[in-house]
Amino acid sequence: MTLEGIWFFLVAVLLTGYVVLDGFDLGTGVLYPFIATDEDEKRVVRASIGPIWDGNEVWLITGGGALFAAFPAVYAATFSGFYLAIMLVLFGLILRAVSLEFRHRDEAWRRFWDVTFFVGSLLPSLLVGVALGNVIRGVPLNDAGDYTGTFLDLLNPYALLVGATGLALLLTHGASWLAVKTEGPLHRRAVAWRTPLFIVGGVLALVTSAATITWVPRASDNVLQRPVGWLFVVVLVVALVYTFWQQRQEGGDVRAFLGSAAIIIALAGIAAVGNYPDIIPARGTPETTSLTVTNAASGPLTLKAMLVIAIIGVPLVLTYTTIVYRTFRGKVRTEPGEY
Repeated sequence: MTLEGIWFFLVAVLLTGYVVLDGFDLGTGVLYPFIATDEDEKRVVRASIGPIWDGNEVWLITGGGALFAAFPAVYAATFSGFYLAIMLVLFGLILRAVSLEFRHRDEAWRRFWDVTFFVGSLLPSLLVGVALGNVIRGVPLNDAGDYTGTFLDLLNPYALLVGATGLALLLTHGASWLAVKTEGPLHRRAVAWRTPLFIVGGVLALVTSAATITWVPRASDNVLQRPVGWLFVVVLVVALVYTFWQQRQEGGDVRAFLGSAAIIIALAGIAAVGNYPDIIPARGTPETTSLTVTNAASGPLTLKAMLVIAIIGVPLVLTYTTIVYRTFRGKVRTEPGEY
């Protein structure tokens, strides 16, 4: 594999890691006003993600930094062309962080901070999927690799369908996390939400697959013509069956959560295989304007230097993540007034 191909794989891994890890606490935030019925349950929901949500976002920062270093043309095109969408995602992430901190201190505005926690979780949960849908579908690019469309062009039916599918999957992931971390009525409520959300996500995934075959045949052909594409399809089918089975088993909460993570990984793998070697395909403009792993990559020296940094840094991030999750494992139990 070429250096460019290795970095395509690494960036995909980092961004997938973000969706898997931050995805469940985003889903938890969207479910928060519907699944927690009183102050004690709200405290438990917040505490279930309290020690880890900010660490999960390290994967987004790392993925963005890797994209900037390895494929600067793609970074420039996405952060300029998708500017408003990206600002909305960042606004949501900031709003969510502020609401978690202020709600503990500001008792008079608790209801307001509950709403902002929900909105701050919903915006990234939906818009990240919409952005992925546009990356799969392709966007209009000029010869310099700049996006030539408008914000409204990004809200096309296919991208919105991918966004809705992603939202359903993250809600399932969030409900699965709450099933792992909670007890009593809140646990039973999380379990009750989990399976219907899983079914909705599965149906939307099938619809999205059919839409991809119809509207983006380039992506579906790439998947079906490559052995690694079929590998991810098989992983997806196995993960879907396994997750549904574990959801119906007594004591299968952890395994159902891991199955939910495997579904996200498989879908991300399918999306990556479907695009490769394009990173941002051109749509409505000449194919030569597409940003690929070849024409958008940094020079060999930069890629080699960054690869050394990645070999050192990624294991450190994985170690840190493992230690944090191991430290805060088990069911969440809180006391009134506890932060």
